[in-house]
Amino acid sequence: MRKEQKMKILLAGYNVDYNLLRELKEESAFGQDITPETISAAYARISRSPKPVDALRQDARAEVEKARKSNRNIVFEMGHSSVAEHAVFNIDVIGVSRLLVEEIEKFRLCSYTEKSQRYVLFDKDFVVPDEIEQVGLTDLFVSTITMQNDFYHQLYEQLRPYVFERNKALAENPANKSMLEGWAKEDARYAIALATETQLGMTINARNLELMLRRLAAVGLAEARLYSEQLYGATKDIAPSLIRYTQATDYERLTRRSLREFCEVYAEKKESRSRNVVRLVWAMPDADTQAAAALLFASSGLSYDHCFNQARRMSLRDAKALFKTVFENIQAYDAVLRELENVEMQFELIMSASCFAQLKRHRMATIVSQDYDPSLGVTVPPAVLAIGRQKEFMAMIRKTNSVHELIRRKKSRRRGLRADQRAPEESFNEVKRP
Repeated sequence: MRKEQKMKILLAGYNVDYNLLRELKEESAFGQDITPETISAAYARISRSPKPVDALRQDARAEVEKARKSNRNIVFEMGHSSVAEHAVFNIDVIGVSRLLVEEIEKFRLCSYTEKSQRYVLFDKDFVVPDEIEQVGLTDLFVSTITMQNDFYHQLYEQLRPYVFERNKALAENPANKSMLEGWAKEDARYAIALATETQLGMTINARNLELMLRRLAAVGLAEARLYSEQLYGATKDIAPSLIRYTQATDYERLTRRSLREFCEVYAEKKESRSRNVVRLVWAMPDADTQAAAALLFASSGLSYDHCFNQARRMSLRDAKALFKTVFENIQAYDAVLRELENVEMQFELIMSASCFAQLKRHRMATIVSQDYDPSLGVTVPPAVLAIGRQKEFMAMIRKTNSVHELIRRKKSRRRGLRADQRAPEESFNEVKRP
C-alpha cells in the first residue's frame, strides 16, 4: 500500500523591491495595503488554529485591519514578540558616517552589506557632525578632514604600484587586478576619519527594527538620533501593528551616563598600560574536556554528567581521535559543530578603527568596546613604512590629534554650562579597546 505524501512546502513570500511594489500597486489601482503584517498575523495563529497556514495567510490578506489588531494583541498585550520577526525590511542607508555605521552594526541579528574601503576608492565626501558645528569649529574640522582625504589619495597612488611590484606573480593574472588594488586601498584607508561618508544595505526584522529605533534614539551622537527618526519615518506606515515602542527609555538613555559617573573614581587611579595589543584575559578551564563532553552528549544519548566524566577520563589518544572525527570531512565553507561553542575565551585587544571595522562584522561574538582613545597610539601599516611615507603619516596624525583635543576641550567647556544652556544629549565619541 502506498502512503499518501502530505508534506507541502509553499513559498509564502520573498523580498521585492519597494519601488516595484509601489509601481505595481499604482498601475493596478490595488486599494489594499501591501504589508508584511499579514504574514506575521497568519503565522501567529498557527499555534491556535486547525486551518492550514496558507489558508491563514489568505484570511489575513483579506482583512488587513483585523490582522493588525491581532498583531497588536499578540505582540504587545500577550508579549509574543517573536511574531514580529516574520516581518522583514530591506533598508538602504545612504550618506552616513563610518562612526554611525559602528552604532548600527552593533545589532547582531541583522544583515549588513557595507561599502567596502578595500574595494572602493572613497571620494572626499564626509559628514560634519552637529556637535562640531555647535562648538564653532566647522572650518577647522573640514580642513582637517580634507587634509586626511588628500593624503589618502596620495597614499593609494603610491601603494598601488608597490603592491603590484611586491606581488608580481599574482599581478601577471588580470583577474587579480581588483584584489591587488584592494590591498592598496586597504592600507591607504588608515589615513581617513570616522567622519568619512559611506553607505550600506540592511535587512532587519520588525522586532530588531523596534529595538534599533529605541536604542539609537538614546545615543548621544546627533547623527544617530537623526538616523533613528528617518528609519522610523521610512517604516512606520508599512507595519504599524508591529512597531510601537520607538522612543528612548530611561534605561537606554541614562544607564551609560550613570555608569561613567560611577566609574570616574576608579578612572582617577592611573594604571601602567601595557602595549600588548592582544592579551588573553581568561580561558575556560579544561576546554578540551568541555568540548569533548558536549560532543559525547549530542551523539550518545547519555546524561551530561556521565559524558563529562567520560571526557575527563578520556586518554589523549582517544581525545585526538574524537576531534579528528569532528574535522576529518570539513571544507572551507563548512561551519563547525555547535558543540564547540561550549568553549569560551576572553581577549583584550587594542586595535585601529580600520581593524575594528573588520572585527565588528563577526556579530555572534560578545564585543564590549571603549570609546576611541588617541592615547593608545596609532597603527601605521607596514606598506606605508615600506614606501617611505611614515613621516608624513605621523605628521597628519599629530595634526588630527591636536584638532581632536581642541574639540574635546571645547565640548568639555560646553558641558560645564547650565543644563538649560546646552543642547540635549550632547556627547562626543572619541585605537579602540574591545
